[in-house]
Amino acid sequence: MYGSNSGRGLRMTACAAATGAALLVAGCSSDGEDKGEKNPATSQQPKAIDPYWVNPDGNAAKQVETYTKDGDDKNAELIKKIASQPVGEWIGPDNPEEEARGFTEAAAKADRDALLVLYNVPHRDCGQFSKGGASDGNAYREWVDKVAKGIGDRRATVVLEPDALLHLVDGCTPQEFHEERFDLLKGAVERLKQQPATTVYLDAGNAGWQSPDALFEPLQRAGVDKADGFSVNVSNFFPTDLSQEFGKKLSAKVGNKPFVIDTSRNGNGPYTEGDPAENWCNPPGRALGEPPTTKTGDPLVKAYLWVKRPGESDGDCKGGPKAGDWYPEYALELARNAK
Repeated sequence: MYGSNSGRGLRMTACAAATGAALLVAGCSSDGEDKGEKNPATSQQPKAIDPYWVNPDGNAAKQVETYTKDGDDKNAELIKKIASQPVGEWIGPDNPEEEARGFTEAAAKADRDALLVLYNVPHRDCGQFSKGGASDGNAYREWVDKVAKGIGDRRATVVLEPDALLHLVDGCTPQEFHEERFDLLKGAVERLKQQPATTVYLDAGNAGWQSPDALFEPLQRAGVDKADGFSVNVSNFFPTDLSQEFGKKLSAKVGNKPFVIDTSRNGNGPYTEGDPAENWCNPPGRALGEPPTTKTGDPLVKAYLWVKRPGESDGDCKGGPKAGDWYPEYALELARNAK
C-alpha cells in the first residue's frame, strides 16, 4: 500500500513560518497584489478559475529571482511553473495569530482567498521526520483560537491537520491519544467555523486506503459534519482520477460531503520502484500535477489545490535536506517532468 503516511515531510521551515508575520509587520499585506503583478513569476491567477492568493515572497518566487539574477533563464522559467501558482501557507507554532492575519490580509488586498494549512496537533507524525505539534491539548486549543482570531472576517480556506486521522486508523498514533485527538479536531472545526468567511476541509488521507470504510467513522467522530468537507492526497502522489474515486466513495459515507484534492506532485503518480516504506519521501521522477483550480468539472470536487508546497523536502532522505526545507533540485525535477 502506497503512502499510508501521506503527510510526512510536511514540517515547515522557520523562514516559511515567519512569512505571515513578516507580511504584516513589513507592510507587504498592504501591497500584496501589486507586488505580485510586478513580478511575472507571481502574478495572480484569474479569479474565476483560481481564487487563491499567490504569495510573491514564497520559496519558489525567491528561487526564480535568484536564477534570473544569475542569468539562468532556463531554470527560472521552470520554477515559474511553481511560483506562479497558489500553494498552502502552513501556520507555524509560535506566532499563529500574526501569521494568519498577515496571510489573510495580503490575500484580501489582492482580492483573493488565503489557503492555510494547520499542522500542529499533539503527537504529530508518530515521531517521524515531521514529528512535533502542540505540547498538549490545551496548547493546541489556544493555538487554533489564535489562528481563528488572525483570520478574522477575511476569506480563508483551511486544510485541517494532514494525516491526523489517518494515523489513528493505521495504528501509528498510540491508542491513549485517540480520544483526545478526536476531541481536538472536532473542536478545531467548530472554532474555525465561527469565522464568517472560513471554509474548513478536514484531512481524510489518500487513495492508498482503498476501503473508505476504515475512515468514514473517524471522520464523523472528528466533526466532518460541521466542516465544509474533507481533503485527500495531501503531500501524496496518487493520480487525480484515483483520488477522485476514493473521495467519492468516502463522501457517500459522510453525507455526500464535497472534497478537495492535493494535485501538487501527482503528475506521474506514486513511485513504485524503491523501498515501499520510503516511497513517499522525495521520490524521483515525480511531476507537478494539475494546476490549482476550482473548475474541476465535478460538483463534489470543490478544488484541485497545491497543499503540499512543491519543491520543499519530505525529509533528509534520498539526498534531500530536512523536512520542509526548500530543495531546488527536486523543484526543478517536478517542473521539468510536468505535462
